[in-house]
Amino acid sequence: MSPAAITLLALGMSVDAFAAALSRGAVGPRVRMGDALRTGAVFGVVEMATPVIGWCAGILAAGQVAAVDHWVAFALLGLVGLHCLHAALKRAPDAPPPGRSAWMLVAVALGTSIDAMAVGVSLAVLEVDIWIVAPAIGLATFIMATGGMMAGRLLGSRFGRGAEALAGLALIALGTSILVEHLAG
Repeated sequence: MSPAAITLLALGMSVDAFAAALSRGAVGPRVRMGDALRTGAVFGVVEMATPVIGWCAGILAAGQVAAVDHWVAFALLGLVGLHCLHAALKRAPDAPPPGRSAWMLVAVALGTSIDAMAVGVSLAVLEVDIWIVAPAIGLATFIMATGGMMAGRLLGSRFGRGAEALAGLALIALGTSILVEHLAG
């Protein structure tokens, strides 16, 4: 996987965390840098771990799907991307953002990282080095979530849906590029 593809994947996987952190930062008392760093760390660690879990599961099944790996990657990334788009479009614009408790933070981080597990399966099928990609996803998520918390007070939660939709489109584009690259030879 090229550095550009890794960067695109890492950013695509972190945009949902950015949207959640943006919403989280828009609620309650003034956001402090410590709050933002803690939020970024939780999102980053969870988002880094879940593709590794998916990758491990994918390794177990890689032999059976080697002939159709590009279709599997296209389908998984496309479905995850469509899920992001659907979630962005169905949520009401004025829906309340997630709460700010520690338990809610972990729950939201896990919820936004489920798609990373599916991406991990795709990466195993494509024989991508997860030990390069997972830290890139974790770092991008840490930066995006920390920035999202800080920007939340300024921007509010109204841009969260657009960011989530953009993440969905990026994942669909990545899946499509993988399919086209493998079909083109």
